[in-house]
Amino acid sequence: MPQVLEYQRRAPLRRTFGHPRAGSVTAWLIFLNVLVYVVDRWLGSRGYACVISMGNGQVMKFMPIEGLGHFSAFLAITHWQVWRFITFQFLHANFEHLLFNMVTLYFFGPAVERYLTSRQYLPFYLLCGMGGAGMYFVLLAFGWKIAAPWVPLVGASAGIFGVLVAATKIAPDAVGLVFGIVPMRLRVLTWAFVAYAVFQVLFRGSNAGGEAAHLGGALVGFVLMQWPSVLERIAWLGKRAPPF
Repeated sequence: MPQVLEYQRRAPLRRTFGHPRAGSVTAWLIFLNVLVYVVDRWLGSRGYACVISMGNGQVMKFMPIEGLGHFSAFLAITHWQVWRFITFQFLHANFEHLLFNMVTLYFFGPAVERYLTSRQYLPFYLLCGMGGAGMYFVLLAFGWKIAAPWVPLVGASAGIFGVLVAATKIAPDAVGLVFGIVPMRLRVLTWAFVAYAVFQVLFRGSNAGGEAAHLGGALVGFVLMQWPSVLERIAWLGKRAPPF
């Protein structure tokens, strides 16, 4: 990867991760996630809602943007609302969910973005998120009872798991503080998260569906870091696209 070698000459990898630059893809991702959360809650507080019939007599009520963008096998696959493979990545169930994901992205996203270049980092992040939705759907399709087909999936966690896997490849011995207290090498931290997700899925924990999405994001992130030519081709297509 010529761009990786160029980055390594320009700024050797350090044991710590930096903060996102203004205007970077990471900064924009954080901004959009926060903006969507705030606007959705504001609309909800004004009485707006999105009501969806599940086709079995069940009706579910959502925040307006959440209703239009969350992922579920029933809507995304059965009803061909394929945009949900991307839009669910910008929705969050509550403030704690948003905060944890954005803090993780804030610290680890910039290093991965610099390693891959911004042009490749955005499709990497989105593909990891789509991999999370894909894993969620595949397990449901094979009858693994992690959730019902109409249960909504939201959150940036799948893409962020891909980012964590990529960061582990970049600097596996970087040391982070778990809960701000316990020092732990990044590779240990990442695989501990993965092991926990596997445990939750196997034993159908309370968030087995979300943990299945985490595994999907981690798997896609691992594959893309092994075969970055996929991202190079996507970046090339973007570069060759005609202006509008």
